[in-house]
Amino acid sequence: MRRVYIQETWPASWKYSYRFDLNEVFGEVSHYGRANAYQNRRKMTLALLTAVLPRGGRILDVGAAQGNFSLALAELGYNVIWNDLRADLAEYVQLKHEFGNITFAPGNAFELGFPSDFDAVLITEIIEHAAHPDEFLTKIASFVRPGGYVVMTTPNGAYFRNRLPKFSECPDPSVYEEGQFKPNASGHIFLLHPEEVEQLGACAGLQLDKFLLFTNPLTCGWMKMEILLRALPRRTIEYFEEIAQSLPHWLQVKIMTHIGVRFVKPQNAR
Repeated sequence: MRRVYIQETWPASWKYSYRFDLNEVFGEVSHYGRANAYQNRRKMTLALLTAVLPRGGRILDVGAAQGNFSLALAELGYNVIWNDLRADLAEYVQLKHEFGNITFAPGNAFELGFPSDFDAVLITEIIEHAAHPDEFLTKIASFVRPGGYVVMTTPNGAYFRNRLPKFSECPDPSVYEEGQFKPNASGHIFLLHPEEVEQLGACAGLQLDKFLLFTNPLTCGWMKMEILLRALPRRTIEYFEEIAQSLPHWLQVKIMTHIGVRFVKPQNAR
């Protein structure tokens, strides 16, 4: 990925995105928790994809924002389509593109008429912004060929400090439609609980292939742990993450902040 530097002539949306890139990918860290959590999510996402999809596969990255995952996958040898509702971000991502096969398709992914032959679709930190996550996942599944994958990350609704509603207990999700798909944490509507994930996948015609919980309060600097992140070596932080991921599942469900999922579309699916 090419390192870029802010220009006075950039539009406001680029400057806003650049602030996140400085902290998360360019190494000028101002918030260690966010930077660590982002790098952890990137590591887990790439691992979920590369473990099953050979180089050269076709990937659609929906809601790709600054495009850092899209660019990383292109550099690994995949054929990637970047997509986001914010069309103006496409040129910003192009500035960072150094090598690899990536094309740009801004707009509403469900109105662009993508064929259902992608080897994988990536939805990272998107489904929690949808008023109807069940319908959203069903539409995403329609882009994937039989035998292909949907890789998803999302905040863990069962995390003990979560106060947002549970989708399966909401009598009328349509009341949230006006506020859906707003960027960043302020736009979160539902946070899915682990037991909801497999059910939503099944309703979308997908099978759960891999489920994991990752990132603990220390890793992301929550509960006033940011000061520790500034003092601890990166390897020590990674060690605590490894310990957390080895805990019993019932405990991980309560203390891990994020969910990572790989769904597979059955070979006999239409």
